[in-house]
Order: sequence, then C-alpha cells, then structure tokens
Amino acid sequence: MKDNTKDNRRKIRRTQTVSPFGVGGIIDLRGESFVAADARSWRRGEVVESPRLARKLDVAGFRAAPAIPAGKAQYVSRIGPVYVRFPRWLFCPKCRRMTYWIAEHEERDKAPRCGRCSDSPQLAPMRFVQVCRDGHMADIDWRRWAHWQAEGHERRQCQVRQLTFTTSPDSSGLDALRVDCFACGAGQTLEGVTDKNALLRRGTSCSGTHPWQDAGDERIDCEETPRVIQRGASNVYFPVVHSAIEIPLPEDGDEDEADALKVTSHALWRRVAGAPDGPAAGTLIEYIAEDCEVDEEFVRKLLHEDAIDRSAAPAGTNAKDDLSIGEWAAFTSHDPESVSSREFRIAQVSLDSKPDDPPSVSLLHQRIERVVAATRIREVRALEGFTRIEADDRDRLVSVNPVARAEWLPAVESYGEGIFIALDDDALRAWENSPGVRDWVGHMETNLGSSFQENRCRERTGPRLLPRYVMLHTLAHQLIRQLSYESGYNAASLRERVYARSHAPGSPHPAQSGVFVYTAAGDSEGTLGGLVRQGQPPHLTDTLVRLLESAQWCSQDPLCSDSTGRSLANLNRAACHACTLLPETSCEIGNVLLDRTLLIGDGQVEGFFRPVIAAALEESAAAVEAP
Repeated sequence: MKDNTKDNRRKIRRTQTVSPFGVGGIIDLRGESFVAADARSWRRGEVVESPRLARKLDVAGFRAAPAIPAGKAQYVSRIGPVYVRFPRWLFCPKCRRMTYWIAEHEERDKAPRCGRCSDSPQLAPMRFVQVCRDGHMADIDWRRWAHWQAEGHERRQCQVRQLTFTTSPDSSGLDALRVDCFACGAGQTLEGVTDKNALLRRGTSCSGTHPWQDAGDERIDCEETPRVIQRGASNVYFPVVHSAIEIPLPEDGDEDEADALKVTSHALWRRVAGAPDGPAAGTLIEYIAEDCEVDEEFVRKLLHEDAIDRSAAPAGTNAKDDLSIGEWAAFTSHDPESVSSREFRIAQVSLDSKPDDPPSVSLLHQRIERVVAATRIREVRALEGFTRIEADDRDRLVSVNPVARAEWLPAVESYGEGIFIALDDDALRAWENSPGVRDWVGHMETNLGSSFQENRCRERTGPRLLPRYVMLHTLAHQLIRQLSYESGYNAASLRERVYARSHAPGSPHPAQSGVFVYTAAGDSEGTLGGLVRQGQPPHLTDTLVRLLESAQWCSQDPLCSDSTGRSLANLNRAACHACTLLPETSCEIGNVLLDRTLLIGDGQVEGFFRPVIAAALEESAAAVEAP
C-alpha cells in the first residue's frame, strides 16, 4: 500500500549548513523564516578530518551536520543544527493583525496560523529586521515605531502589542506600508525606515543579542547604531568560509613535516601555543609529545617557531597558514603517484605536441609547463563565522560560538574532479618584466590598497599583487565559462583555485603559476569524469584556443575593453558579466582582480597569449584565402 503521508519536515541540504544558511544566516522555507543558531545548539555531528585546515584556523577539528537517509526524514528525531523562527513579528495576510510569536506557541512541524480568521491562514514574517555592524540582529520594536510622536499622552504611553500591518494602493513606496496600534489608534508609515539613523531617532538602541539567544545568555551593551534592513538583503549575512583541497601527509622523506602537522593539529596545541610560558605549559608539552610520539624538544622548537611567526607576520600573511603552498607542491610533484591517495588521485597529462602542429598550437604548448588531471579530490569547506552590513570586516567577525572560543567549526566535505594547468614560469617572468604590464597592474595594486576588500584579496594574492595573478585569475574564469559549454557542468558547479601568490623577499617557497578548475559534489562518489575528459588531448588544446578567441570579444565592447576601472573600488578592468564574471560560488575572491587585456593584449599592454592569438588569426585568414 502506498504511503501518502505528506512530509512536512523542514529540510535543507548538508552543504547549506555551511553556506548560505550557516550560523547566523536567514532561510525562507514555505513562507516561514528562520535563522541558524550558533554551534552550541548542535547535539551531535559527524567528524570531518582536515589537519591542514584545522591548523590554519587554530581549531581542534570540524563537524558536519548529520545526514538523514532519503525518505526517512519523517521517521527520525531531530538531530541536525537548530534553526530559530525569526523574525518573531508575524502578520496575517487576511486580517492584517500582527502577532509576536514566542517559543511556547510552536507546534512540531507546523507553521504558525492566524487564530482570528475562520480559515486560519498561515502567518507571514515581517519584511524588515534590525541589525548592527557588530553582527547583532533582532526584531524591530514595532510597538515603539507605531507610537512614536503619537498625539496625546495616553497614546504615547500605550504598552499594548495589538498591532496591524496594512498597505495602501495609493503608493508603491514605503509610505504605502503602515503599522497601527489596534488599541489606541496610533500609527506610522514605514517611510524612512531604512534611513541610517531611523531607529536611533526613535530611541531604539542595538539589542546586543542574536535571535537564538535565550534569557540565560548575557546581553552585550552594544554602542553600534542599529539599522533596518530587509531580511532577504545581501548585506544581512556574509559567511566567512575557508576551504582546503586535502592532500596526503608527507611520507618518510619529510617525517619532520608530518610530525609537525600532527603536533600542531593536536587538541591541546592551541592552549600551549597561547601561553607557552604558562604554569601548565610543561605538562601540556609532555602530554602532546607522548601522544604524538615525538620528543619534547621537538614540540618546544615548534612553539618557538610559532611565536616568531605570530610576532613577525601581519595578520593573514603567515606562510604556514597558506594552504596553497602544499597544494601547489602536490600538483607540481615530479612523481604524481607518490602524492596520490584514496582521496587525492592525480596524473600528469601530455599535451600530445607534434612536429606538424600549427604555429598557434605550438606557441600555446610552449607557454604551458604542466597539465594534471585530478580524477578524485576531496575538498573541505569550514564556516569560521559571519559579519553583517560590511563584508571582510574581520575585526567584527562573529564566531560560530559567540560566547566562548570555538573548539570546532561546522564543515562539509565534497568529492570531485578537476584540471590543473601550470604555465611556464620563465615565459611568465619575461612577460611580467614588460614595463607596460608592470604599470598596468600597478594601478590595480593602488586601487586594491585603498579597497575595503584588501584583506580578503591579500590572503590570495600575497603581500604584492603580481601581474600573473590577474592574468591567471582571468584565465580561470574564461576556462570555466568555456568548460560550461563542453564538459556537461554549468558554470555555477565549477570552482577555481588560483596559484599565483607572491612571497616575501627571501622566502624559500617556490613561485606559483597555475590554476585549478574543479567540481565537487556532496556524496562519497564525487562526479562522473566529464571535467577530466576535457583535460585530455586534444580536448584541452581545443578548449584553450576557443576560450582565447572568445576572450577577444565582448558584447559590451568598446566600453568593456577600454575600461580603466570596474566593480567596487575599480578592481577590474576589461571584465564584465557579458564576458568574464562568474557566479559568486565559483570565484574565490568575489569577481575582482580580472582583466581580459592581460590575456589577449591591446595597443598599450602586451597580453601573455597575444602571440597565440595572432598566429591563430593568420592561420584562419590563410584558410579562407586558400582555393
């Protein structure tokens, strides 16, 4: 007999518990609105292993939200993260009466409904919420809003929460929305509600709380000015997510490095690193050394190096925290088999160059040093916290555990495949030393230095913005756009990792000059090989030639090609939605530091692949003129 029971449980995908509906994020489900509570609400979680990422983020480990088997949701108890109803002010779309919903009114897997109307319509959440730059968020005090500047003493002193939310057909703006007191008749329209000091003028200060906090949590005296924002606005929630491609630990030849990673990933490392001269340091060092099977002197040496790095390196520039260094070393290994494992399988691919190749293909192959097909990768993405109103403001980052230092972070692991392309470093250096290229990128460096996105971008570019980074980043975008036509994946399913980080003078780390385009799925099998196939000869050469040809044209030219500054803070040049930009999920730095000119060149700037394009055009012209 078929079970026709309707599953009314509210469900989200596991990956969404990290972004976009991680701690502090608002989610709309079937006309209801919820916010994700902090990590303290997680009853349990599946352990996610990522020692390198744990070391960077200075946590003991990661946990993923437990997955519910397909079709079993209605038969299991709630074991996932907690989502709290927010905003609590709701209104009936029929009678327009407002209700302040409290936890005692909740019924399991049932939406709130109006008790005044005969057909009990579902209540709808109010559109606006109150937030501040320190990450606090709360309901707007609509009772105060309705009674502000009301005529008569009795109206101004009315404490009744019987409100109505009505609309007027006479206008299409905020002045058409109105909140009135049903008891005393006082009321105000919502005109000016989004003004910066709208709440401050009405005597409302920041609540200093988060929506999931209860009476037992301490309220912070926040001095930030609260602002009114639509709950679905993009600046309500900016998750801070970190990712790492998991690569095998070093083998016998690098035992010290493997032991160091084991020590710095230990659960007690943070405590002893934070107070290496504290009274408990000796005991902790002894315990870590015994647990990791290393000498105590080795642990003390690592503590000394860590102290030097913390004191000498600015925030975000510690090379030990740069995961790209290890990933670059793995992808460029001369023996791919030695760095392969069950979760990281790579193989070097030949471009299949031939003596009779056309000049354009020969010139293209000369600029490519290595191609690697990653038939299986494992990516871990972890949520460190979030900000509101302004992105990349790490000074105001709200942790996933706001009341204590987080011991673990919410994370998700995905499996997939990818293509790695490394360009010839000698050719890159010669191109970068061109005065026109240096001057062109120098203007972008100046704009970056004055941008609010500088901190986030520097984590990828290093202390200096190199021309190779902008060029390789643009190449990655063009490659994703081209592969979306040829590999079977849409652009939003593909991601990039750009390896072009600059290092401080005297750094022992090798120069980077490559891109990795990959896709990852949430199951244990990963994806089906369409991307790796495009990395095999002759497909990759054809793909690269076609993307260079398409990069020459944009429907917005000449406005796009002649641009001297696009996007926020003028961090892009010849790059727009019509030719280069990608979905936000695909780009690692938010669609900035892009310029087609550095790929294809123009009259002032030499493009890295300009000789390839010129040869291809000559070949095309010769083919047309041939009898």
